[in-house]
Amino acid sequence: MSGRHAHRLRTTWADRVCEERRRLLTAVGDELWGIELLRFTVQQAVAELAGLGGMVHLCGPGYGGGLRLVVTNGLPLTFAQAWERIDRNAPVAPARALRDAAFVWMPLADFAAGGCEPGTAANGQRNGFWSWPAGTVMAAVPLIGAAGPVGALSIMTLCPHEPSAGRRSFLDLLGRWAGEHLSRYPAPPPDSFLTERQEQLTGARLRQDLQGVGTWDWDIRTGQIMWNEATLTTFGVDPDTFDGRIETWTSLVHPEDLPWVLTDIDEAMQTGGMYGTEYRICRPDGTSGWVRARGRSMFDENGQPARMVGTLMDITEIHDAIETVTERRVCAAEPATVARGDPERATGIGQLSRALAEAITVQDVADASAEHILPLFGAAGLIVALVEGDHLRPVGFSGYTKEFIDRIARMPTSGKLTIAQSLRERIPMFISSAEEYIERYPMAADLPAAGGKQAWAFLPLIASGRPVGSCVVSFAEPHKFTGEERTLLTALSGLVAQALERARLYDREHMRAQEMQRELLPRELPSLPAVTAAAHYLPAGKDMEVGGDWYDVIPLSADRVAIVIGDVMGHGVAEAVTMGRLRTAVRTLADLELPPDELLSHLNDLVSDLGDDFYATCLYLVYDPTTHACELTRAGHPPPAVLHPDGTVHFLDADPNSPLGAAAPPFDTVELELPEGSLLVLYTDGLVESSTLDIDQGMANLAAALGNLASEAPPTTPCGPREHAALPGTTGNHCATCLEALCDSLTTTLLPTGQVTADDAALLIVRTHALPATDMASWPLPDDPRAAGQAREYIRAQLSTWHLDALSMTTELLASELVGNVVRHAKGPIRLRLLRSNMLTCEVSDGSLTTPRPRRATATDEGGRGLQLISAIAQRWGTRYTANGKCVWTEQPLTPTFPALLTEQRSMELYDLLDDSPSTG
Repeated sequence: MSGRHAHRLRTTWADRVCEERRRLLTAVGDELWGIELLRFTVQQAVAELAGLGGMVHLCGPGYGGGLRLVVTNGLPLTFAQAWERIDRNAPVAPARALRDAAFVWMPLADFAAGGCEPGTAANGQRNGFWSWPAGTVMAAVPLIGAAGPVGALSIMTLCPHEPSAGRRSFLDLLGRWAGEHLSRYPAPPPDSFLTERQEQLTGARLRQDLQGVGTWDWDIRTGQIMWNEATLTTFGVDPDTFDGRIETWTSLVHPEDLPWVLTDIDEAMQTGGMYGTEYRICRPDGTSGWVRARGRSMFDENGQPARMVGTLMDITEIHDAIETVTERRVCAAEPATVARGDPERATGIGQLSRALAEAITVQDVADASAEHILPLFGAAGLIVALVEGDHLRPVGFSGYTKEFIDRIARMPTSGKLTIAQSLRERIPMFISSAEEYIERYPMAADLPAAGGKQAWAFLPLIASGRPVGSCVVSFAEPHKFTGEERTLLTALSGLVAQALERARLYDREHMRAQEMQRELLPRELPSLPAVTAAAHYLPAGKDMEVGGDWYDVIPLSADRVAIVIGDVMGHGVAEAVTMGRLRTAVRTLADLELPPDELLSHLNDLVSDLGDDFYATCLYLVYDPTTHACELTRAGHPPPAVLHPDGTVHFLDADPNSPLGAAAPPFDTVELELPEGSLLVLYTDGLVESSTLDIDQGMANLAAALGNLASEAPPTTPCGPREHAALPGTTGNHCATCLEALCDSLTTTLLPTGQVTADDAALLIVRTHALPATDMASWPLPDDPRAAGQAREYIRAQLSTWHLDALSMTTELLASELVGNVVRHAKGPIRLRLLRSNMLTCEVSDGSLTTPRPRRATATDEGGRGLQLISAIAQRWGTRYTANGKCVWTEQPLTPTFPALLTEQRSMELYDLLDDSPSTG
């Protein structure tokens, strides 16, 4: 048979086939529609070109006017996923066919030249590891509806030549036939679905009765819209209150979806085409859902859009089911399917899934990945890097040296290293040997030798459509990746990405919680003459919730110290805020020199005002170094432990009262004397109580731990010289470092490393120091004008003994004014006291409860300037109440720096004024 005759026979046969297929289309008529219609169309097209597979895209107004994949035939899942959405302007065959409304023939090798590599969708994603045979071509024709192109039909084929005119004619006919049939159904009939992919994922589960399909009629010119009962029900609108305004509808559309929904409507009005989209709604009762809307514009006699009518359907259940099935398929089904033939590998994947599900922090995810992924493939190294801004930061690694990781740390995501390129392009990359790596990336030819690896799988970690990091699985020897390994590694990278994103969010929130906790607690405890303190705070387990445990050390007048610890019941931001309020309130009330029981009464009112759900325990004590006395009140808080200098331990037997918020004042107060060098150990219940430990046993454990530590290192051993070296004759002081070590030892003993606690724990250890008798001086004064002069004489003599003559003039002036105020405005008995520590304190006590108040004196007033003078001279001054009256005190630094007393002459002038005053003598 001659070649010409054979060609004629082939042509005749092809024409007969085309003719029969045309007859088949005529015979089909209207019995097919929707997905079945498109599935039939793509099958016929693939058969016509003897293709490898085919797909159908439809215009998706909900996606910026692009194309959306709805049907595939014979294509790998990985390839189809990369073509799910296509930009209308993309240089690929389906988009070109739609734009040009004509047949397109494009080899895959030409896609890269057009700006898109083979298997790359409009979003720039490739099909991953899938590669088509050389010479693969994509043919595409538009689906032509009544108003123009509505989609595109594409076929993958190995045919080296463009199809004949007859085949092209049939493909054009097929596209027009499918487009016209699609346009006949503005809304899907019962039991239909939006896409074949949804149908495959959900099956019969998503079939729903559409008898209650909503309808709507919008008068574009007046803005009035009419809804039937089903539409009103879908939107959750009461028919009696519906105002029929288009603005009412727009207010119910989800704010994030409204812009593109309005764009789709505008496009449909301008083109006269079908309007069809899906969007979220926010109902007036607070619920949300998904709806599918279809509509068509109607024009007036001038060709202008006048009305739009359409249908509406509630598809919330469909979306919920699709998301559930898709998540399960992505996170579990794909790896399990790939490994189904290998029980050992399937077991390993299950273990990895469980480990990633239990991973909390980013480091946990990296550790779980290294532990389970490397044995699955016999790999030797793994790197997990996290995206931070425009850089990649390694957060976990195995099989590499620290020096190598430091070298590649902070890689720019725009860099040329493979790990950054795979993430930037969202494409897994597999390199089988060092030679291949060097050939592809000569600028980084030294990296294989530096890392000690010979093969690599570079896996981008994508979560919720956003790159979150990158994972590198490497091998010590050259490794040829099989198709199964590529599929499995790509699937596992999805598991790692989801776990990494969840862990990254946890780490971020946990860091914020810790920062908030640190800001609410004292950054450092003050260094005071009367006490040395150290504290530890231990958050509960790995919970990101902040706790309500707190503590503070507050300096008071006369070297006294207020020590407080508390615990707001519960965990969370509200409890932390309450804790911050209480700590601020305690500091404010402590400055008022309130006694412990009165202070807790005010706190109880504060907590009670917050509501019935807020309770707090609190312990507040005041230590006086001049008397060794300690006055303590507690509201529901565990009692403090006291470690005496002889090594004995006991708990203060004070009535706990009820917690703040539930207490009924007055609060009971306990007074006791603490020997020099005693240790006060204050704590919250998280240190001594748990679900498996009774608080009594926990306190016994604390006492035993304190006793053991005391026997190993006596608590009264001096740690160094007293900080105030200028003060002669003082004893040794104990540094805070020793107490820090003691905190570490106690928490390690009571809460061993690795033990997860359900409650926060705070520990505050305070060592008390008595003020030496040589640093105190006190004198009674007569209740008459002579008192001021005697006070100055006592002060002058005592400051000379203490070698503080430079402070004599200012201190005499302060004492004269204070004594003069007592003589004029208060009553006796009067007592003067001087205290020397890091400050010089001058106190004048009397038997009156009247508090001195500064006032602004005018130019003609003869008095009222005394307290202004005290405020100018003293660094700090105030008033506190005593058992027999009040005490007014002032503080000065040991080195005078006051600009108000620059010269001796000025001081003498002030003395003369005081000596002339009848109230001061």
